Amino acid sequence: MSEAVVDDIAAVLPPLLQSLESLAFIARHLNPPDFDRVMEAAGSPDQALRAVRPRLAEWPEEFSGIRTSLEAASDAALAAFMGLRAVQNGNGDLVAVFRALRYAPRAQEALYPLAAKLPPVSSFFLDPALRDDAGLLARLAGPANEDTGILHDHNEPGSCGGFSLYVPEYYTPDRAWPLVMALHGGSGNGRGFLWSWLRDARSRGAIVIAPTATGSTSNKNTWALMGEDTDTPNLLRILDAVRARWNIDPDRMLLTGMSDGGTFCYVSGLQSTSPFTHLAPVSATFHPLMAEMADAERLRGLPIYLVHGRLDWMFPVQVARQTHQLLSAAGADVTYRELDDLSHTYPREMNAPMLDWLRGGERPPAVTIP
Repeated sequence: MSEAVVDDIAAVLPPLLQSLESLAFIARHLNPPDFDRVMEAAGSPDQALRAVRPRLAEWPEEFSGIRTSLEAASDAALAAFMGLRAVQNGNGDLVAVFRALRYAPRAQEALYPLAAKLPPVSSFFLDPALRDDAGLLARLAGPANEDTGILHDHNEPGSCGGFSLYVPEYYTPDRAWPLVMALHGGSGNGRGFLWSWLRDARSRGAIVIAPTATGSTSNKNTWALMGEDTDTPNLLRILDAVRARWNIDPDRMLLTGMSDGGTFCYVSGLQSTSPFTHLAPVSATFHPLMAEMADAERLRGLPIYLVHGRLDWMFPVQVARQTHQLLSAAGADVTYRELDDLSHTYPREMNAPMLDWLRGGERPPAVTIP
């Protein structure tokens, strides 16, 4: 690689990766009353990225693949910050904030192909706690095995009913792998939500399916929470297709989701015929009738990992506390995690504990509910 190209990469990568980390920080800590404070805490890495972005122009053609990935990732990150800065300056509302944050997974998708070529990018897509793990780094050092990495099946932006999939590049079929089926929130899509899980799945060896809901209501792409359930049959179709191609552990199949996706975990996962062995609704709502209508045998001993934020402005935390009590009384094996600083956002830091729990690791400490 030419020295000039190396210098350009060295100039662009740090502010790009820091911009992506800052966007993740904003997405995690977003709470409408605290928006300005969160933006200040996130800093201004986008300014440094904007300053070095012109260095990606006029590279030799042989490096066009790397340049294209860096350009697309940088432009998406800058677009996210542009939208956020507009709201920060009084031009927009919470909807505009969520719209701006949709650029973050697009930036990660554009950048990920470079994980196999650039060590700093590979490190970015690992859990920080495992970035020095010699065994993991050795597994990632070799070429990707066949049928691994990121795959999309009819899951282009704006589409319904398709799915995105991540299979760790070091996957081998000689053992069964844990599976996570992760359901996006309302107005989301599986292609974007995949990135909420990829870092942890890559670090800990899990296969992730991120489907997109089959239909939309008032232009809001969400799950079949009322009326005919067209989503459960589609999830089962997707699951069957993945299990036919990869070796999935039948005792370690997690159905999880955020917001509407978490609520649909209950709708679908409490059915007597559900193949999922574990449920993990995050920032979701729950109606007491769900517990009454659920199959009693299905509920008995069912492992459920319930995560909710004390600051949730959409589904008040009291709903989650009541859900914990109802499901426990019905015989489910409920692990309840209430996060003091979580609003109605996705707590990516809970993925690792969920995967440990899915594998049968130690239970987290009990939560005292006021």
